[in-house]
Amino acid sequence: MNARTVDESALRKTLARCREPSPLRSIVEIVITAVPFIALWATMWAALTFVGVWLTLLLAIPAAGFLVRLFLIQHDCGHDSFFRRRVTNDWVGRVIGVLTFTPYDYWRRRHAAHHATSGNLDSRGIGDVTTLTVDEYLERGRWGRLLYWLSRHPAVLFGLGPGYLFILEQRLPIGLMRAGWSPWVSTMATNAAILAIAAGLMWLIGVGPFLIIQLPILIFAATIGVWLFFVQHQFEETHWEKAGDWRHSEAALHGSSHYDLPGVLRWFSANIGIHHVHHLASRIPYYRLPEVLRSHPELHDLGRLTFWQSFACVRLALWDEGNRRLISFRDLRRQTAAGLRQRAALSTPGESAAGA
Repeated sequence: MNARTVDESALRKTLARCREPSPLRSIVEIVITAVPFIALWATMWAALTFVGVWLTLLLAIPAAGFLVRLFLIQHDCGHDSFFRRRVTNDWVGRVIGVLTFTPYDYWRRRHAAHHATSGNLDSRGIGDVTTLTVDEYLERGRWGRLLYWLSRHPAVLFGLGPGYLFILEQRLPIGLMRAGWSPWVSTMATNAAILAIAAGLMWLIGVGPFLIIQLPILIFAATIGVWLFFVQHQFEETHWEKAGDWRHSEAALHGSSHYDLPGVLRWFSANIGIHHVHHLASRIPYYRLPEVLRSHPELHDLGRLTFWQSFACVRLALWDEGNRRLISFRDLRRQTAAGLRQRAALSTPGESAAGA
């Protein structure tokens, strides 16, 4: 859909109206997310004690869903959209950050950079999935290409990557050395709180049971989170521009997908699939994003991906500037082979004429 089909004047009014959070609704959202998560954690302990590890691992899946939802509440707090007062958003976000293993102030700064640069080819590398253009990839040597191929392999992106990101990388605010003490204080305080709670639970139920319960929840939730972030920007008809041509509204509407999930998954993912609207107006709390789609049905099919369609995004790895789309390594090989055949076909008549 072309951006000109969107009634921009009416859309601006809708976005402004939907920015206002409801404190009561926000509190209810926290309660209906945090209480089931804690209850499931306790149930997993009981299952491990009286039933077996198989039921514990099975219950880790819904527990991870609630942890993802908690992370998305933290995400909205980072955008200053969940409550009216900044201080309330910050402290709720910091407390939730202990459960999600995500230092709030550190993550908020990196995520703000992502929103400010998403879709800008000249500002890649902060809070996004590393993406090379076709030309950049071809300019690399053999080892450079291999390393990039490995970094984009599903086993790394959705296997090793999520655990490394949430368990190891976020323990130190590397990359924000010049941002002052706030990210460091937040990170160290979050780490201390995580250690204190973990030590208490290990003392209460034992080291082994704690790890059997906590690690699967964390790994499942991290994998879901990375997957959601990936498909929200890494789809075939996404939008990238050089800095001089980059515009926030176009990058938001065309560089972010509408991940149209089934109702249950949409609830657990806190409407983050309405990502094009979220990038257009990040101050809208997630429970009001559907209002924007209802008021502007022209946005529904913009960048739309269904649950099953989204799995095709895994193969996409390179931005083709000429055709303005993401392509796979296989697509690049086909293009290269087709180009070689075309050059061979064009050179053959000339060679024949020269021989004559």
